Amino acid sequence: MNASVMARIDRSWRLAATGAAFMVFGACGVLFSVVVFPFAWLWPHRASSQRVVATVIHWFFRALVALLEALGVMKLEVSGAEALSARGPAVVVANHPTYLDVVLLLALTPRACCVVKNAHWGNPCFWGIVRAARYVSNADPSELIEAGARQLAAGYTMIVFPEGTRSPGGDRLHPFSRGFAHMALRAGVPVRPVLIDCDPPAFTKHMRWYHVPRRPFRMRVAVLEPLALERFTAADTPPAAAARVLAQGVQAHITEHLFAYGFFKTRN
Repeated sequence: MNASVMARIDRSWRLAATGAAFMVFGACGVLFSVVVFPFAWLWPHRASSQRVVATVIHWFFRALVALLEALGVMKLEVSGAEALSARGPAVVVANHPTYLDVVLLLALTPRACCVVKNAHWGNPCFWGIVRAARYVSNADPSELIEAGARQLAAGYTMIVFPEGTRSPGGDRLHPFSRGFAHMALRAGVPVRPVLIDCDPPAFTKHMRWYHVPRRPFRMRVAVLEPLALERFTAADTPPAAAARVLAQGVQAHITEHLFAYGFFKTRN
């Protein structure tokens, strides 16, 4: 059997495996919404129910990532993952090249809360998950900041993709929104930058799930050292100005390290 035939068989297998993984993800999402959400809603102690739901989501996504690796769909390389398991709240800020980014970060972070698009609150696969986990909607900027600060005060790590949508590609990022900066400043917690890369590109904003690359894609995640707020702002800086400077500083820091790590290619 020649190499081209083998390559077609491999690609067909990965297409089928990817479709099966998405079906499992969707079916489990619906099951979660139907079974776990009512349980969490009726449970009298909200804090303990959120902890249980966060743990269930964490282990489910760990299993999903392991399944994608076992099926040969993707390969995962992570550096600094232990920092995401550290106790104490922080705001994790990451670039967003693929649909799988949130899955990876939730799989790596045991005690996490997310900022999610308002559209997911009506999605049949996600509506129960986002409510049971008490994720934060991006619909109302003021409520986003307040809710995020409450989650940080409760000890959760907030996972934020401040581009608001998947990255445009071409070694550039969308401008960062300032919600994460307001959260960090309100709660007085550090910002932890995370770099994500997918090679070859898969599940981008302009690719469907069935656009399977010619070889298994490699997801790389690099967790950087936390950034102290004092690095960017002084104590007497007005909140709006402090958030603007912090958001711009974190975006510049992440962009610089995307080039330094080789996730973005240096232009000649």
